[in-house]
Amino acid sequence: MNYRKDKYGNDISILGYGCMRFTTSAGRIDLDKAEKEVMEAYMQGVNYFDTAYIYPGSEQALGEILAKNQIRESIYIATKLPHYLCKSVEQMEKYFNEQLKRLQTDYVDYYLMHMLTDIATWRKLIDMGILSWLEEKKAQGKIRQIGFSYHGNADMFCELLHAYDWDFTQIQYNYMDEHSQAGRRGLMEAAEAGIPVIIMEPLRGGRLANLPDTALQELNAFPVKRTPVQWALRWLWNQPQVTCVLSGMNSMEQVQDNIATATDVIAGEFGEAEEALLKRVAECINAKMKVGCTGCRYCMPCPKGVDIPGTFAAYNRRYSEGWFSAVKEYLMCTGLRKDTCEASKCIQCGKCETHCPQHIEIRKELKAASKVLENPIYKAAKWLIGKVRAY
Repeated sequence: MNYRKDKYGNDISILGYGCMRFTTSAGRIDLDKAEKEVMEAYMQGVNYFDTAYIYPGSEQALGEILAKNQIRESIYIATKLPHYLCKSVEQMEKYFNEQLKRLQTDYVDYYLMHMLTDIATWRKLIDMGILSWLEEKKAQGKIRQIGFSYHGNADMFCELLHAYDWDFTQIQYNYMDEHSQAGRRGLMEAAEAGIPVIIMEPLRGGRLANLPDTALQELNAFPVKRTPVQWALRWLWNQPQVTCVLSGMNSMEQVQDNIATATDVIAGEFGEAEEALLKRVAECINAKMKVGCTGCRYCMPCPKGVDIPGTFAAYNRRYSEGWFSAVKEYLMCTGLRKDTCEASKCIQCGKCETHCPQHIEIRKELKAASKVLENPIYKAAKWLIGKVRAY
């Protein structure tokens, strides 16, 4: 495993474990499976584990795994304050104490303001008294380092970056988002300010792991043979300004493959040919994708139960893999549930759009997805399966 330094000289594994996507079964995290994968990562040198208050069951699962295996002192925990749920410092205290209980610890190594959107939001938190609250927690050793996670444009990111003496920050960044979101400009600004950068969505919600055929042809024609995931991760680690890359690993194969990549990667190994290759791959992806959804699920829950990320995943698949694959996925993910969650259930309330980090016109796109996916074949298959179940 390779390591890079945080602001205070601590060694952080360049591969971090994103705990948002632990495997679930019957709506609950498969703890045995998650434990095997987390411990494999730990044994191979991963020491940074990222979770959040709003990730269902994630903090508690991570806490149980760390406590059971007695490795809390050997790793770093990063979790996030749900400041958007807070109206006072007292509520911040309540959520923080609940997080400590879930994580079975008495301190958090890296504590983030979750999805800090703009300066106005930060100033509102300051007016609530968050600065003295954070400094008190830091003085007590209950919070070791303070940062913020961010989705949005580079201008606002750079403004936020200089609004407080942050210890680190976390941004969405990958070769598809090089010049969107905080982007390369934000990464460089943070590096110049001496602020370590943690990367989320390195595979853009899996989009960069499952490439269209045209993109795969570009990769296969290149002299150096790597998988799409290996290319995406190496592109990030090629940049020394990147401190740690989070991967939402939920299989042993993913854990082992990502660790192998993180072990032999070297910053600066890419040349003009590699950069040009991934630009061509990005062009191939953009030609197929209809909605730039990363599957982060910040838009959820929908008041009417619509599975927004699931719908967009199937909708995008329609144009990258064909209609049969798309309708099959859509049927399994929406139409076959006890409480169906198709796009057609959307009532256009717009709540989802206020939380979308990608600023997607969700209502408009759900209408388009519904028209494409809820076709006669889908309806017939849903009706037939319903009859079989009833029988």
